[in-house]
Amino acid sequence: MSTVTVSQKGWVVIPAELRRRYGWKQGTRVKVVDYGGIVALMPVMRNPVEEAWGAFRVPGKSLLEDLKEAKAEERRLEKRRKK
Repeated sequence: MSTVTVSQKGWVVIPAELRRRYGWKQGTRVKVVDYGGIVALMPVMRNPVEEAWGAFRVPGKSLLEDLKEAKAEERRLEKRRKK
């Protein structure tokens, strides 16, 4: 864990080790997020759709197929209620 100091202008230097680990170079944009006592830096995605593609993918499962199955089950239940 590193300790940094906030400058008079509010600047903080992110330690080189962390910049290397996360691939943050000069000009990288980050969001400052307050989690109620914990402050985090999160990189801003340039293209959120492309960068997040497959983030929820689980080997052997398809989210789309699961959603289709859930929708089909809803339709079956709805038909039963109408009878």
